[in-house]
Amino acid sequence: MFNKVVTNQTKTMVLLMLVFTAIILLFSGLVYFSIVNFSHQRFYELLKIRTTTIVQIEKSKDHLDLPENYILNSLNDEELPMEKDYVFAVPADSNFKKISQEVHIPDYFFKSIVRKGEANYNDKEFYYIGQTFKYDDKEYIAIASAKNHYVIYYLGFLKRTLITCIVLSLFFSMIFSFYLSKTLFRPILKITGKVKEISSENLHLRLEAQPDNKELNELVDTFNGMLNRIETSFETQNHLIGNVSHELRTPLTSIMGEADVALSINRTAEEYKDTLQIILDEAEKLDKKIKALLMIAETGFDGKIQKMDKVRIDQLLWDVIETLRKIDSRNNIYLDISMLPENPKKLKVQGNEQLLHLAVANIISNGCKYSNFQQVKVSLGATDTDVYIIIKDFGIGIPEVEMNKIYDPFFRASNTKNYEGYGIGLPLARNIVRMHHGELIVSSYENQGTTVQMRFPNFYTARPERVEKTRV
Repeated sequence: MFNKVVTNQTKTMVLLMLVFTAIILLFSGLVYFSIVNFSHQRFYELLKIRTTTIVQIEKSKDHLDLPENYILNSLNDEELPMEKDYVFAVPADSNFKKISQEVHIPDYFFKSIVRKGEANYNDKEFYYIGQTFKYDDKEYIAIASAKNHYVIYYLGFLKRTLITCIVLSLFFSMIFSFYLSKTLFRPILKITGKVKEISSENLHLRLEAQPDNKELNELVDTFNGMLNRIETSFETQNHLIGNVSHELRTPLTSIMGEADVALSINRTAEEYKDTLQIILDEAEKLDKKIKALLMIAETGFDGKIQKMDKVRIDQLLWDVIETLRKIDSRNNIYLDISMLPENPKKLKVQGNEQLLHLAVANIISNGCKYSNFQQVKVSLGATDTDVYIIIKDFGIGIPEVEMNKIYDPFFRASNTKNYEGYGIGLPLARNIVRMHHGELIVSSYENQGTTVQMRFPNFYTARPERVEKTRV
């Protein structure tokens, strides 16, 4: 339940706070314990100097006959805080219990001094350091002790200071973590808000690229590509739904009408033959329209996977032109190769050859038909990143007020009544071009002609995910 409520932004903020807290605590601990260790070592060094001084002073005496508990007075005016200095003769039996009880120093500390020659000890308040020395073949112990005010008072102040700094650091790290998490997630939230605005009524909207954010821009490009496919599919389905009933009802109405009339009264064999011919013609029209609908649906980004290969566009154009000339010898097509690049590799695209052939053939065929078989100029060119096909005819053109409907399946311009066709060439070609991540642009003026530009990214700039197959 908690995971469902807490957002990733909150999780990121908490994680950053934990990281900052761990780092702050780690470095604070290192600082504190380093200073404590240094203060201990430094204080022991001072005590060692005092002990060495004691030894030198005692050795310089003419006679050294010490009582069992020999406490020295100040050696100089620069004694340490609450300093006490001791000199003891090592007992013959090495039993320090009596001395230990009198001076309140553990007997194991004396034994450690005798065994090692030098040792230190502290009881959290007083610090002791002792060393052995010989005088007249007799062994003695010199001990210097003092209270470490630095550890007791100054380290207490350091501890309070560090705790205050840690609390302030945590407070500022919380503010910084909140700001950083908000900054990191702001582009994502912006994208999320934009996505929520996109619906079936405004599929034309696209996400904007984020400056200096490569990872998010890859996500934006991927999402925009998905929107392109969805928009095309949605438009195709809408157009199909809107036009299927009208386009299929017309021939069906003719077929049913003719059959009904033929059955209503007796007719001659010739009349029945004429009626059957009309029914056959209308059925053929119906079959062609159904095939056209299926063709558009197959190129409408419906999730099918089309195999993609390397395709040379110049070879494809020669094949299209040859095919169209065989279909109708009146097709007058001129291929302009003046803009061909020196490097033929720039003419290769990643695509499905059959679909590309279909798209280009449809556009050129329309140019020939609607220009009454005048010459249609086909130009081929390429840049470092794209391949361009420009098809220009000098035919009847498209009325300006109807340009916004040219991609509607079965739409035919008002000036095409004298020409056969079903109005599927352009929507079919655009679907195929979009499938290949390209662009189709149409410009037309009535009675002046139409120019269609097709752009495809070349094979070497195609995205890695399109190397073998692409989802359409």
